[in-house]
Amino acid sequence: MVLIALLLIFFYLLYVVQPIFESAKVEKRNSFNVANAEQIVGLGVEEQTEVAFLLSQQGTVDFYSVQDGSFGKKLKTLNAELPSDTSSFANSAPFQGHYAFGLENGTVVLVAPKFLVTFPNNERKLTPRLDYPLGKMALEVDDQGAAIKRFAFSHYEDKTAVVALTEDKRVLFSSFVAEENMFTGEVEWVVERTELNIEGRVDELLISPDTTRTFVRSANQIYVYDTRYPSEVEQIQLLSANEENANLVSAQLLAGANSLMLANDNGEVSQWFEVNTDDGREYQKIRSFETAKQSKLNIFTEFYRRTFFTTSSNGELGVYYTTSEAKLWQGKVSEGEIKNFAIAPRSNAALILADNNLTVLEIHNEHPEVTWSALWQEVWYEGYPEPGYIWQSTSASDDFESKFSLVPISFGTLKAALYAMLFAVPIALSAAIYTAYFMSSELRKVVKPTVEIMEALPTVILGFLAGLWLAPLIEEHLPAIVGLLVLLPLGVLATALGWTKLPASIRHKIPEGSHSILLIPVVLLIGWFSFAMSETVELWMFDGNVRQYLTNELGMTFDQRNSLVVGIAMGFAVIPTIFSIAEDAVFSVPKHLSNGSLALGATQWQTLVRVVLLTASPGIFSAVMMGLGRAVGETMIVLMATGNTPIMDWSIFQGMRTLAANIAVEMPESEVGSSHYRILFLAAFVLFIFTFIFNTVAEFVRQQLREKYSSM
Repeated sequence: MVLIALLLIFFYLLYVVQPIFESAKVEKRNSFNVANAEQIVGLGVEEQTEVAFLLSQQGTVDFYSVQDGSFGKKLKTLNAELPSDTSSFANSAPFQGHYAFGLENGTVVLVAPKFLVTFPNNERKLTPRLDYPLGKMALEVDDQGAAIKRFAFSHYEDKTAVVALTEDKRVLFSSFVAEENMFTGEVEWVVERTELNIEGRVDELLISPDTTRTFVRSANQIYVYDTRYPSEVEQIQLLSANEENANLVSAQLLAGANSLMLANDNGEVSQWFEVNTDDGREYQKIRSFETAKQSKLNIFTEFYRRTFFTTSSNGELGVYYTTSEAKLWQGKVSEGEIKNFAIAPRSNAALILADNNLTVLEIHNEHPEVTWSALWQEVWYEGYPEPGYIWQSTSASDDFESKFSLVPISFGTLKAALYAMLFAVPIALSAAIYTAYFMSSELRKVVKPTVEIMEALPTVILGFLAGLWLAPLIEEHLPAIVGLLVLLPLGVLATALGWTKLPASIRHKIPEGSHSILLIPVVLLIGWFSFAMSETVELWMFDGNVRQYLTNELGMTFDQRNSLVVGIAMGFAVIPTIFSIAEDAVFSVPKHLSNGSLALGATQWQTLVRVVLLTASPGIFSAVMMGLGRAVGETMIVLMATGNTPIMDWSIFQGMRTLAANIAVEMPESEVGSSHYRILFLAAFVLFIFTFIFNTVAEFVRQQLREKYSSM
C-alpha cells in the first residue's frame, strides 16, 4: 500500500505538470466575407471573443458577431467624427486598446472601440460604442498643417506622444500634456514639438507605451531617441540592425516595450533590448528566430506576454516565445497574403484578414514561457546584464515577465541540506557511537530518550527561534560563534588529553562510562569565554565592525538570516534522527564480536574501528541518508531562518530558497491552472525525485555494506 501511495503521488504530479510542456495549437473557428476589405486598416476583438470590430480608412468602425449561431452578423456601424480626410492610421500597444487616424490637415484623432456590458433578463448583452480618450478634439501634430503620412502614438496617463512623418518629409515628435487651468478649471493641452533629424527615407515609426523611447526605421538602420523629456529629445543610438545579406522589412515592440523585434527578408526575426555597456545602456541583439522565408514579414505581439506572431505574404502564421527561444507553432492559415492581424486580450484567439475574408482562429497556448531550457539553463531576461538562473514568479507590474528557473531553488535545497549535514553528522554520529559503545547503561537510559524526544520538537518552533533569536545573536556576536566552532572541538580534545595524563587514582574515581559528564563545565566555560571575548576580538581584528570588514575588505555580503543560521538550526533538527538510528545500529552489534576482539588483545578503539563500526556501517549509513532526506525536505526552518532569496552562492553568510520552502510560500498565491501553479507542482516533483534518488542510493549502498560485513 505504501508503494501504491507513492506511485499515485508520482503520477498525480505528472498529471498536473504535463500540460506546461504541450505545444501550442491554432485552429480555425470560422470566417466570413468582408465587403471593401481593401479599405480595412485595423482589427480588434473584445475580451470574450464574441464581437470583432473593423476600422476602415474612412473612419468607420463596423462591429460583427463572431460567436457560433450568429457568426458574421453585422451588429452596428459607428463613424468617428473626423474633421478632415484621413491620410494614415496607427494603433497603440495592444494592452492600451487605442487606435488613431492621421489627417490631411496635420492632426491626429484617437478612438477606442468599447463595449457596454448589461444583463437584461439575466442574459449578457454587449453594446458597442466608440470612445474618444482625449475627447473629440484633434491633436495638432504639425503646426504647419502638412498631412500625416505615417505615425505612431501612445496615450499614457495624462500624456500623449506622437511621432509622425509629414507629407513634406519631416519627422516630428510631439508631446501633449493635459493641464488644468487654475482659473477656469478647463483642461488645456500643452504641446512641445521637436523635429528629428533622419537621413534617408522613413519606413516605420515606433514609440514605447510610456513615451520614453522612440524608434525610427530607415532602410536597415534604427534611430533610437530618448523622449523622456520632450524639450530635450536626443538620439542615443543608431543601430545597423539587419542580418547579413538581408534587409529589414518590419519592426515591432514586444509587450512591456523593453524589447525591439526586427524582421528580415531572409525570414530571421531578432530581439534587441538595452544592456549595460562601457558606454552606458545600449540596445544589443540578444537572440534570433527562424521564421517563414518571405520578403514580406510582419510582427504582432500579445497584450502582456512575450509571445509574438509573424504573418507572411504566403498566408503562413508563426507563433514564438522570446525568452524561452521557442517556436510554438507554424502553419498555413490562408491561401493569400495576411493583410491584417489582431490578437484577443486573453491571447486565446486571433483575427486575420486575408483573401477578403475575416477569419477567427482559436489559439491554445497556455504556457509559452515554459520549456526545459528555460527551467534548467541560463536565460537572458530583459533588463539583466547577462544570462542567468533566475526565479521571480510575481511582481506588481503588468510589464513583468515571470522567471521560472528551477536551478536556484534546487541549488538552495542542496546548499541547505549540505550545511545542515556538515553540522549534524559529526555531532550525531560521535554522540551515537559514544552512547552505544562507551557510555554506562544507567547514563544511556537518560541520554538516549532525551535526544529522541528532541525529534518531537515542532520544526516551526525551531524556525521561529532561529529567525528571531539565533540570527540576531549570530549577527551581533559573529566572532563568538566562529570561536565556538573552533574552540569547542579543541577544548574537548585538550580535556581528553589532560584526562589521560592524570594519575590513575584520580581517573578511577569516575565511574566507567560516565566521563562525558566532565565535558559539561568545559563546554560552558568555552561558551562563556567566546562571548566574553567577542567584543574585544571584534575591536582588535575588525575595527569594531565585523560585518563592515566582511563587506569592504573581503567583498562578502552578509545577510542576517543566512546559511550559517540554517545549518545550525536545521542541523539541530536532524541530529535526533541520525543519532537514534546510528545508536541502535552500533548498540545492536553482537557482544561476542567485540568481546572476542578484546580477548585477542585489541584495545577498545581498535575494536570500535575495525569490528563494531564495520558491522554497524549499514545502519550508520542509513542513519545519515535518513538525516539527509529529512534535511532536503525540511520546510519551516528554511522558510523562517533564511532570507528566502533564490540566489546561487555557497557563502555561509548568504541565504537561499529551497524547493519545499518555495512551494509553501507561493502555492497559496498562485492561480490554479496557471504556469506558476503547475511549475510549483514540478518543483514538488523534482523534490520527490531528489528524495527518491537519495533513498535508492542509500538502499543500494546499505545492501552492499550488509553483504560485505555480514560474515563477521
